[in-house]
Amino acid sequence: MGFIVYFIIIMAVPLLVQLYLKKTYAKFLKVPASSGLTGAEAARKVLDENGLYHVAVEHVQGKLSDHYDPRDKTVRLSTDNYYGTSVASISVGIHEVGHAIQDQVDYGPLRLRHSLVPVANFGSSMSWIVLLAGMLLTSANLILVGIFLMAAAVLFQVVTLPVEFNASSRALTQMVGSGLIRNDEEGGARKVLNAAALTYVAATLIAIIELLRFVLMFFGMQSEED
Repeated sequence: MGFIVYFIIIMAVPLLVQLYLKKTYAKFLKVPASSGLTGAEAARKVLDENGLYHVAVEHVQGKLSDHYDPRDKTVRLSTDNYYGTSVASISVGIHEVGHAIQDQVDYGPLRLRHSLVPVANFGSSMSWIVLLAGMLLTSANLILVGIFLMAAAVLFQVVTLPVEFNASSRALTQMVGSGLIRNDEEGGARKVLNAAALTYVAATLIAIIELLRFVLMFFGMQSEED
């Protein structure tokens, strides 16, 4: 019974959150913003207002593949958000600008997340190999090594949460302050940003549950050895 509940959680929660994001995004993608600007134009406007003239705004292929690249100081927006003039398009575009502003002000959690990238990537790629080996060989020591590797990846996801929520908060402030959306459009923008943030919350929750499962497995193996 416990395994069924666990399986439902790790499978259903991310799926439901993704469906909610797609539904919310699709809804407000059809709602034109009062400013009439595209996501790219809005992003450029807010970047310039914050003195970030050196940050480029580029188009990138994909659906909701929007991101800010701190290495080459570029905001990249997917087709719907780059060319779109909707509340959703502008919300996503300015959210990415929020990350550029974080970079400008040397926002602590963003710096920490960047520093964790190589460790998290290594932990994410190697943890399952080591954990599988530990289970096959019934080796508590290998399980423990796998736990530490997985913990590095989980830490990255935990640190990502304040980075994303802060970027959304900055985005809402910038959108209203710059006249990109009216006060009555703020609710829609908030829903889009909150739906996107929920995907990070769900991913972090699942990662923590997975980590705890292997921690319990380790202590169970230790008890059997005793």
